[in-house]
Amino acid sequence: MVSRVIHVIPFGVILEFCFLLTKRKAFTSMTAIRRDEPLYRNRHRVFGKRSWFCSIIIKVMCAHEKIKDGHKAASGGYGGSSSGDRSGPISDLCFDTSLQEGGASVLGSAGYEALEVQSVNTNFSYHEEKKLLEHGSKMTALERGITVHDLESSHMPQILHSVVTGSNPSIKDSGLSVSAQESLPEHPSLKFAGSTNNNLTSDRLYSTSYKMGLVPDGKVPDGQMRFLDIPDKELVSLYTNVRDCRDLREKYQKVSLQQQHQNPKNKPEWEIYPPPPKPSYKSETKTILAVLNKPDAEVFDFNACEIPGEDPNWDFSTNDDDAYVVYKAGQDPKESVIADIPSLRDYYVDVEKLTMISSDGPAKSFAFRRLQYLEARWNMYSLLNEYKETAVSKKNPHRDFYNVRKVDTHVHHSACMNQKHLLRFIKHKLRTSADQEVIFRDGKVLTLAEVFQSLNLTGYDLSIDTLDMHAHKDTFHRFDKFNLKYNPIGESRLREIFLKTDNYIHGSYLAEITKEVISDLENSKYQNCEYRISVYGRSINEWDKLADWVIDNKLISHNVRWLIQIPRLYDIYKRTGAVATFNDTSRNLFQPLFEVTKNPQSHPKLHLFLQRVIGFDSVDDESKVDRRFYKKFPKPSLWDSAENPPYSYYLYYLYASMASLNQWRATRGFNTLVLRPHCGEAGDPEHLISAYLLAQGISHGILLRKVPFVQYLYYLDQIGIAMSPLSNNALFLTYDKNPFPNYFKRGLNVSLSTDDPLQFSYTREPLIEEYSVAAQIYKLSNVDMCELARNSVLQSGWEVRIKKHWIGKHFDEEGTQGNDVEKTNVPNIRINYRHETLSTELELIDYYSSFYKQDM
Repeated sequence: MVSRVIHVIPFGVILEFCFLLTKRKAFTSMTAIRRDEPLYRNRHRVFGKRSWFCSIIIKVMCAHEKIKDGHKAASGGYGGSSSGDRSGPISDLCFDTSLQEGGASVLGSAGYEALEVQSVNTNFSYHEEKKLLEHGSKMTALERGITVHDLESSHMPQILHSVVTGSNPSIKDSGLSVSAQESLPEHPSLKFAGSTNNNLTSDRLYSTSYKMGLVPDGKVPDGQMRFLDIPDKELVSLYTNVRDCRDLREKYQKVSLQQQHQNPKNKPEWEIYPPPPKPSYKSETKTILAVLNKPDAEVFDFNACEIPGEDPNWDFSTNDDDAYVVYKAGQDPKESVIADIPSLRDYYVDVEKLTMISSDGPAKSFAFRRLQYLEARWNMYSLLNEYKETAVSKKNPHRDFYNVRKVDTHVHHSACMNQKHLLRFIKHKLRTSADQEVIFRDGKVLTLAEVFQSLNLTGYDLSIDTLDMHAHKDTFHRFDKFNLKYNPIGESRLREIFLKTDNYIHGSYLAEITKEVISDLENSKYQNCEYRISVYGRSINEWDKLADWVIDNKLISHNVRWLIQIPRLYDIYKRTGAVATFNDTSRNLFQPLFEVTKNPQSHPKLHLFLQRVIGFDSVDDESKVDRRFYKKFPKPSLWDSAENPPYSYYLYYLYASMASLNQWRATRGFNTLVLRPHCGEAGDPEHLISAYLLAQGISHGILLRKVPFVQYLYYLDQIGIAMSPLSNNALFLTYDKNPFPNYFKRGLNVSLSTDDPLQFSYTREPLIEEYSVAAQIYKLSNVDMCELARNSVLQSGWEVRIKKHWIGKHFDEEGTQGNDVEKTNVPNIRINYRHETLSTELELIDYYSSFYKQDM
């Protein structure tokens, strides 16, 4: 009956009726309506089931309430939020969004009323619901005793949470910058409803407390905030684990002197012979200087080199782990070591600790979210600043991608030329040196012509396809077949003749083709290479033979530095009888280096060669399974098994002996060496953990995509990663699936390298080819490529004096102070973004881990 009457009541009477309702004290707020009141129980009979009619009544009530809210805010009541929406604020219908223990969100009594009304009125607009949620947070704050002045003056987040941390939380100063506050990780158990805030700047400032559930308690100096509750214990534990992992790496890097400032060659007084070429351009006056720079090979004279004498203060031996140590001469080696190098047991304990942390579920989720955040932040930065970067780059005189310094940070020397270059060289030698004796086989010495006659080939028959050295489809996931590609025409004898340093002709052919490649680099001026060259550890005189080959052939160039690659082939040497135990391999690798450090005159050519050696590399097929045959690994002198030691074992003994060697070389003022192994190309992700502790940088690293926590650590420590997408495409991972673009966006310290131009490249500028393919496939901008070129210089092992000439006098400073856009062509806005993003992550680690320290 009532519903029929309502249909014919004039609209004006309805409005008057609604106005009278608002006069009643019981209806001053809809929150006063309870389930035991008659109007509530009969609301469907009074208003009927017409949702539009209900909506009109509510909106009319709210229009009147809008006027009343202004008076209440002025008199100390709760403040309504003004808005220009078509519906006024629903000031009395609110949700109680407070979090109870466990982080679950529940509704208060007023919230149930709101849900009831909303279930009747299905035509609530988006803005109406927003206002409803907004005012619910205010009511929750009032119930907790927060004043209206706090709400209105500080523009707090509209929904306030409290993390359960105890009954009496103490007040702590955050000390976080605005950038760090905006980057706080979201606690996984918190769920948020939508809210609006008219003051966007203040909302951004306080968004961190909103995300973390921390209630600001006023402001402290410098615009920072103070929080009432400490962060969630799980988050503190995660950040503390990150800090502990970084501290472990710092311990290993510091004692091995692999940090840039620890290397004597990076000091101003360091001198190298021949000296670097003099600059031909003066940037201050923008004038070209008349300078004649001859190639280093023409200037170099072995007899003009000064060779230091013997060091009587220190001596060397091996410790209980069979690693080399340096001690004071005439004293007990155990009591007077030059440095305390972590033992094999300590190393495996640390590796196990990192493995446990990185495989923990919450740690993986945490790291994955941080990496996703970094990538999303890059996408936003790129959208906002791409055109600005391009504009800055266009205004930079002279510099572009082609004339910024770039380094091929990972290239194997025996494959440093392309197929066409090698083919042309072989044909040239067949024409000019066919009668030269080149190899001893089957009890007799063969000339070059006789070698090709035994293969039924002539110079005319040779072609790229005949050489068959390019890696095609048949090498994918077949590292054994890839290794065979080093043999021209599939014949190991041709590899020995043309691509070996230690052969019947003393590596003269390889020296000649190396000179041609170096000449191309010097002519390009802006391209440089770090060549990997092998020392196998089969005999103790390998180092002297290699040094003789480099010095006698004058393979000295300002554009080239060397890394010593050590193949993990102990099992093969054991089968052939070259070594008896793994300790023989270790002795063959390191004893000559300790001898030349004690007395350079005992190996003068090796001493000169080591001035241009950067460090060590460990190479072989990583996809081989590391079988653990022992519960506790024996020391090298007891490893007489035919099985190959695991990757982590190889890496430790390279590191341990190198660390002691570096300590000694530093005291003598000689350059120190670093460890930059192949790592993360295939196989066990544990390799990446070993390299994280022991290595300065790595090559490949594509498996980091599978271990987000370790990837996050590599980002935080800015560990150099020399990536080769073209090489990976032929061996283990197709180009489109390569994680290189993701690493670059997230801010990992990546550079592009060629790996094996002989197998993967078609041009005489393989590094430019690598950049060009990446630019096309991954849509890299000119600034992106210049940043990658700058990264390659920072990762490289050239002296600081030379790097200052290449990328700026203050390159080793942080942020934009370390960038010279006239030399790098990388705008300051890009450098500032990278620096600010990294600094924010490091600041969060310090902040959260400090809570752990205070609780201890």
